[in-house]
Amino acid sequence: MAINALFAAPMRLWDSYQGPLARAFADHGLDVALAPNHPPALVDYVIHGPGGGISDFAPFTRAKAVLNIWAGVEAITGNATLTIPLTRMVDTGLTQGMREWVCGHVLRHHLGIDAHILGQDGQWRKTLPPLAPDRPVTILGLGELGQACATSLAGFGFAVTGWSRTEHCLPGIRCLHGDVGLTKALTGAQIVVTLVPLTAQTENLINAARLALLAPGAVLINPGRGALIDDMALITALDSGQLGHATLDVFRTEPLPADHPFWAHPKVTVTPHIAAETRPESAAKVIAENIRRSEAGEPLMHLVDRTRGY
Repeated sequence: MAINALFAAPMRLWDSYQGPLARAFADHGLDVALAPNHPPALVDYVIHGPGGGISDFAPFTRAKAVLNIWAGVEAITGNATLTIPLTRMVDTGLTQGMREWVCGHVLRHHLGIDAHILGQDGQWRKTLPPLAPDRPVTILGLGELGQACATSLAGFGFAVTGWSRTEHCLPGIRCLHGDVGLTKALTGAQIVVTLVPLTAQTENLINAARLALLAPGAVLINPGRGALIDDMALITALDSGQLGHATLDVFRTEPLPADHPFWAHPKVTVTPHIAAETRPESAAKVIAENIRRSEAGEPLMHLVDRTRGY
């Protein structure tokens, strides 16, 4: 009997996911009937994406798991009707995209590239940046994406500190955890990258007090979640010079409203949530493997811990 999988992500994504999912199911030896309109009582797996229209999971009485196509799950973890296993997306395409975006922007600010691209005025100003080992970079969040970025930046020679809620150990990375560790990780940092998940504990993680810990003129890079940062505290720190620049890929409201002060601020770079887009071809393989595992009675990959929220 075919396995019924409901595509419960926004319909604008259906065309880009339908083919890759069908191929991945076939490659994994799965007989899956994929559709965006299965009756809830007949659904075995829900392939979920924020904005897909499902807010009540109670009618899905036969479903064995909800498989999220995004890395972030904060839009769904608090849903009281969701009582079956939930997985988040971890795939090679998403990780590679984040690694490239983060390393590109860290190197941009480290080398002072903006001054050369935007400041060609006929004046020969020879200002050398420090070498990477003399540039303290802090990565907040040591999950799959944070680890990949921390390791890549360490490969360039940066003095990388990684912070997480729980203890981690990564070769070549100074790893800290907990509240005391967060203060140490931010103190004197010249570049900070925020990649922690959004939970009740991490909302407004970067506030005025923590921005004051950074080295004067530091750079903040946020490809994680918009609500990790107190927007007004960020603008105040930029205006005072405590913060030299903020490169932001994620925001509390997306698309970022046209009248938001970030757009016009001379020390803010806005990118349109492109740091780590889920790629259908690689994500489909993760979805198919999790369905195969579930059908075989094996543990699901990337299972969300509801108590932590990620």
